[in-house]
Amino acid sequence: MAAIPKREAEGAMCADVRGLEVRHDQKSLSLMPDRLLEEVLLAGTPPAFESLAGWEFNGYNTGDLAFAIRKFRKGFYKDTDLPESELGGYNVNIKQSRLAEPWEPVIKGGKPQRHSYYRAYRVRADEKDNLYPNALLLNYDSPRTPKWNPASLLRDYLVQVYPDKPDLLLGKAYVALPFSRLFISFFVLERACRG
Repeated sequence: MAAIPKREAEGAMCADVRGLEVRHDQKSLSLMPDRLLEEVLLAGTPPAFESLAGWEFNGYNTGDLAFAIRKFRKGFYKDTDLPESELGGYNVNIKQSRLAEPWEPVIKGGKPQRHSYYRAYRVRADEKDNLYPNALLLNYDSPRTPKWNPASLLRDYLVQVYPDKPDLLLGKAYVALPFSRLFISFFVLERACRG
């Protein structure tokens, strides 16, 4: 009978009975069930701004509610219109394909299409969106995302999966309803290119 891996307390690592450590990558995290992704999220740490600013990350939505948009890209940048405690961010449309296939941006006007801008900052205990104090909050209620755009209701929590690997991130997306927050999907990010 095969040994069932047990979860380590930190860093999304599994160990089997032989004591071998397994580190996850974007593909293996993208295929995990939500209950294990929740453990990974709780054990994660907030990514450092310097590891995000100026970079784009390939993203993959894991949940059934995100079936129409599995693949996407997120970018982060320093915005002089925001406080120093915040970064700006955006999404890029990606041609939808299988997980193992390359991320190809949708090109409009000769460049990738950026949309759904957000502000990224450490979760603040005094705000309504404070479910994961160990995370960054990507708040789409941003000056660059119009209120009429449904994306302005998105709130994403984002953690670094391993303390020594800033290239692999895990997020959890919610819709901000007037009296509650509706979970949509987990998503996995992997560093792709300069933004």
